[in-house]
Amino acid sequence: MGLTAKIRTRDGWAVSHAVVTVTDMTGSQVLRAEADPEGAVRDTTPLEPGAYTVIVTAVGYAPAASSALVTASGRAEVGTVTLARLGGTELPPPGPWTVDPAHSGVAAVAQHLGISSVHGRFTDFTASIEVAPDDVTKSRVEAVIKAASIDTGNGMRDTHLRSADFLDVERFPEITYRSTGLTAAGSDRWTVHGELTLHGVARPVDLDLAYLGTGSDPWGGTRAAFRATTELHREDFAMNYNQVVQAGISAIGTTLKVELDVQAVQGESLPQA
Repeated sequence: MGLTAKIRTRDGWAVSHAVVTVTDMTGSQVLRAEADPEGAVRDTTPLEPGAYTVIVTAVGYAPAASSALVTASGRAEVGTVTLARLGGTELPPPGPWTVDPAHSGVAAVAQHLGISSVHGRFTDFTASIEVAPDDVTKSRVEAVIKAASIDTGNGMRDTHLRSADFLDVERFPEITYRSTGLTAAGSDRWTVHGELTLHGVARPVDLDLAYLGTGSDPWGGTRAAFRATTELHREDFAMNYNQVVQAGISAIGTTLKVELDVQAVQGESLPQA
């Protein structure tokens, strides 16, 4: 007897804070139940045979309503109810996520001599993500990058980039980013607001973030993938060095295009290999 249902996101994840309300044909509430941590609702309150309306609500999701027919057994099996996030934007399941550096990349592109690009990446970094359960705008991102791990594929250039002319890694060994907020920017796209500390200077920096989905990995974990981009100006971080080679052309451009490819594993730490 009673009501059974499963509440899921479009990606198939449990919505543990969902509330199910059942009303009869007069609109009167006859049952109210909350989902368990697995997103399941199992209420043993007997229901009179007849037609009912089942309404599922959860903070951060659009409500869903469906009809249910209760038979003489007094049981209503609603099945799986799928909730869509408000604004149509999905996110990974709430809780902590740890970025996997082995399957992620932090890259930057600068213009060279006004005609081509220099591509670089940082090879040593750690990052974590906390997806808020009820209000996704309160989700957080933190990252620490070792400045000396810059790699452009040219040893002489990398040595120069580590020097006081640019990153000055002896004085400022770490580059950090801490988010301060999150706003929806479309379906599966977000703007991450945060503060970047680079070369000892802290500046507000927004990331354009695309959520690429989640899935299981071969090691029994769950992974989420993201791609984020932004542009930085070296002068904003007191890196003013430049060499003018001819006719006013700078050797290295002052604008950096930053590209982040991120794989995060659900949990507070990475699984042991």
